[in-house]
Amino acid sequence: MNMPRPFNVLITSLSSKVPLIREVRKAVNKYDADGWVFGADCNSACIGRYFVDEFWEMPPINGLDPEEIVRFCRAGDIRAIIPTRDGELPFFAENKRRFNANGIAVMIASPGGVHTCLDKMKFFDSLNKKHSLSPIATISHPDPDSGGRWVVKERFGSGSKHIQLDLSVEAARSSLSHFENPVCQPFIEGPEFSVDLYIAQNRAPKGCVVRTRDVVIHGESQVTTTTERPDIEKTCLEAAAAIGLTGHALFQIIEDNNGALNLLECNCRFGGASSLSVAAGLDSFYWFFRECQGDALSDIPYVSSPNGWRQIRYAEDKVVQVK
Repeated sequence: MNMPRPFNVLITSLSSKVPLIREVRKAVNKYDADGWVFGADCNSACIGRYFVDEFWEMPPINGLDPEEIVRFCRAGDIRAIIPTRDGELPFFAENKRRFNANGIAVMIASPGGVHTCLDKMKFFDSLNKKHSLSPIATISHPDPDSGGRWVVKERFGSGSKHIQLDLSVEAARSSLSHFENPVCQPFIEGPEFSVDLYIAQNRAPKGCVVRTRDVVIHGESQVTTTTERPDIEKTCLEAAAAIGLTGHALFQIIEDNNGALNLLECNCRFGGASSLSVAAGLDSFYWFFRECQGDALSDIPYVSSPNGWRQIRYAEDKVVQVK
C-alpha cells in the first residue's frame, strides 16, 4: 500500500527571516502535519538554519543550474519553493515552468511581472499608462530648473538601499554618482502604507490587507498597524492586475497632503512585516499550498480581520541544547 507523500517546502535565502519561517511552518502544519520545512542559503552560518527541519548550503544563485535545485527537491520530496530575496526572484520566475514540470511549485509571479516590479523605471512606465493609477514620477535625473525636493535611490531591487531623502535639485544631481543605477523621485511628505495581497493563479484577487508604517528602520516597518482603507486596497489590486501579478505581493504607497495616493514600488515576495497581514486573515502560504495541489481558492473562505492588529518587531533569543 502506497503511503501519501508528505508536503515538504523549501525556503530559499533564509538569512535571518525567522518570522517568515514561522508563518511557513504554520501553513505547512495546517495543510499537512507531517510536512517538513527545508531551508537554503549560501551562508552556512545564517540564523535561519536553526529554525528549519533541514538546512541546505545552496550555491550562490548566479550561475546555479536549476537542475541542481530539482535534484535536491527530489531527494527531499519537496513539493514547493518559496523564494524570499529580490536578487533571486528573476531566476525562479524564469525557471518556474521547469520546476513545475518536475512537480515543484514556486511561489513567484511571471517573469514579466517580476522584472516590472524590480525595475522602478519600468514600474512607473507600466502603471503611468493607466489613468486610474498614480505611480510616483520616476526619472533618471531632475532638470536643474525643476525645483522642489527629491529622493534618489537605486533603480533595481528594494528602494531602501542607500536611499537619500529630501534633497535639493543640486544635491540630488550631485548624489547620482554614488549609485549604480540611480533614479529620482519627488519627495512627498505624508503617511506611508504597506499593502499585502494575494492573487490566485487564475488572476482573481483573494485578499488584501493595508497597514500603516508607524516606525520604519532601514526600510522595514518595525511597528505597523492594520487599517481599513478600501481606496488603497482598490488602487493596489488594480496595479497588481495591470502588472499581471500572481501569488503574494507587497506594495508601498504614500498619501500626500492632498489625499492623493502615490504608488512607490511593489515587491513580488513576502515582506519583513507581512506576518501581521497573515494574523489579519491573509493566509498567503496556505493558499499557495492549496493551489499547488490544484484546489480552487474560491472554495476556501477568506476571513478578514483588518482592524485592531499591531505588530512590533523585536529581537529575541532561541536557546537549544548542543548535542
